[in-house]
Amino acid sequence: MPNAYISGTGFYVPPRVVTNQMLADDYGIDTTHEWIVQRTGIEERRFSDPGVATSDLAAEASEAALEAAGLTKEDVDLIILATLSPDCHFPGTGVYLQRRLGMTEGKDAKFVPALDIRNQCSGFVYGLSVAASMVQAGNLKHILLVGAETHSHAMDMTTRGRNVCSLFGDGAGAVIVSATEEDRGIRGWNLGADSRFADALCQKIWTIADETCFPLDEQGRGIVEPELMWAHMNGKVVFKHAVQRMIESLMQVCMKLDAKRDDIDLFFFHQANLRINEYIAKMLGIPSEKLPHNIERFGNTTAGTIPIMLAEAERNGTLQRGMKIAMVAFGSGFTWGAAIVDW
Repeated sequence: MPNAYISGTGFYVPPRVVTNQMLADDYGIDTTHEWIVQRTGIEERRFSDPGVATSDLAAEASEAALEAAGLTKEDVDLIILATLSPDCHFPGTGVYLQRRLGMTEGKDAKFVPALDIRNQCSGFVYGLSVAASMVQAGNLKHILLVGAETHSHAMDMTTRGRNVCSLFGDGAGAVIVSATEEDRGIRGWNLGADSRFADALCQKIWTIADETCFPLDEQGRGIVEPELMWAHMNGKVVFKHAVQRMIESLMQVCMKLDAKRDDIDLFFFHQANLRINEYIAKMLGIPSEKLPHNIERFGNTTAGTIPIMLAEAERNGTLQRGMKIAMVAFGSGFTWGAAIVDW
């Protein structure tokens, strides 16, 4: 049975920087730089320009990952795309990514399957478990796994929505999960979910339980109430359960693999809130030099946070061949996951 390893990484963030002060000055949100930094650690984030979709960001990150792996789009056997901000309600954004990459064009057209994963902030770790399993089964050789988000086009950019809109940014990260006979790669993972708290972090638009998704006015136009249109978050509940579940998931995968804290060279925690990650690191005794973070520059890019960090760390020399790393995420659902990889 082959091992599954990450053969290439890539990331892309839009060029437009939106600072905390710009949220107040340009959008009129009643907030301050100090208020946001104190609670989240975020100083700025990236927003996409009008007309830019999640698949556009994903394509940029994918091309970078393919180049880093020394592969071409013709080598890809499967696309897995994790997002909570799809290009549209359906079809899935994975097929739009396939089109953006030009995979169905020319004499070398390859109609690879495309799979979307809707596990929000833990989507990349869930996707990593799927990709690794398929590669280890011997059916596929190279899988393109992407976490991508365009939050800025679907947030309440007013004071009413400041507890959410101040947290999120746009971006995409991608990895290639490949087969190898070498003794390296994705060693194991732990996944979980607790549906009791599904409504603590949610966006109810397209609530399909109703006879029509939206009430209609006399002209047949949909009417959506703000509480359905925008994301809702109970921050205190999220914080509490994120700490608990991220610690549990990491400990369980470590016990499964007989790995100790000091065996792990780097810990890549999902970038939802720097204060959550610092608290977990303190509880587990993880030194700050082992905990990369970029939330201060990019905010929470949901499914994109971990692959963006992997790509950045590999390019700046922090992440090197032979290291043992852990990835941990928690998000809406509630869902969570952890994975350990020998780089």
